[in-house]
Amino acid sequence: MLEGARVAVVVPAHNEARLIRKTLCGIPAFVDHVVVVDDASEDDTAQRVRALDDPRVELVRHRDNRGVGAAIATGYSRAFGAGADVAAVMAADAQMHPDDLTALVRPVLRAEADYAKGDRLSHPEAISAMPLGRLVGNHVLTRLTRLATGLDVTDSQCGYTALGRSAYGALRLRWVWPRYGYPNDLLSRAAVAKLRVRDVVVRPIYADERSGIRPHHLVTSFPAVLALGLFRRVRQLAA
Repeated sequence: MLEGARVAVVVPAHNEARLIRKTLCGIPAFVDHVVVVDDASEDDTAQRVRALDDPRVELVRHRDNRGVGAAIATGYSRAFGAGADVAAVMAADAQMHPDDLTALVRPVLRAEADYAKGDRLSHPEAISAMPLGRLVGNHVLTRLTRLATGLDVTDSQCGYTALGRSAYGALRLRWVWPRYGYPNDLLSRAAVAKLRVRDVVVRPIYADERSGIRPHHLVTSFPAVLALGLFRRVRQLAA
C-alpha cells in the first residue's frame, strides 16, 4: 500500500513477450495488484506472465483482439472490482519508468486530482530522447486535444496515467474508444464529467520498440475521436 491506499497497476499487452517480464519485475513493491490484460497475443506473452512468481499478478485474456483502449477498460474493471483506490496504467513495453509511479499516483491518493496524466514533453530530456516524428506528432495531437476537450493538458498521448476510484465511477468506460485514440477519448469524457486532470512530468523512455500507431490512424481514428470530443464539449457548453 501507499499512504494507506490500495494501488493497482493495469498492464495492457499485445505481443509483448520480449519485454513483459522486465515490465512486471520493475513494478514497485507498494503496488498491491497487477492486472495484465493480454489482448489476444499471438506470441508467448501469456506464458511469460504465468511463469512469474508474483502473487500480485493477475492475467486476464481477451479471446479476440479488441484494442488497447478495450484492454485498459477491462483492467480497470478488474482492478477497481478488487478494491483498488487508484489504478495506474503502465505499458508492457518497459517504456514507463517505475520510479515515476509514486509521483503519478500521489495527487490522486491525496485528492488533489481525479486523473493524473504523465507528461513526457515537459521533461528536460524530451527533445533528445524522443524520436522526432513522435515528438512533433505528440505536440500536434496535444494541441488538437486541448481544442476538442478544453483541458489544459501538455502530453495528451502519454499512456502513463492514474485514475481514482470515484473518477472511474463517473466515467462510462464501457463505451470508451477501444483502439488508438483511447487517451483522447478518455480525456474528453473526463472533461464532460468535470474531473480534475493533472499533468505529472515523467521520463521519456525509447529504445528499439516500434510505435503501434500507423499512418492510417492519423486519418481515421484520431480525427473521429477528436471530432467526437469537440461535439461533446459544444453540447455541454450549449446545455
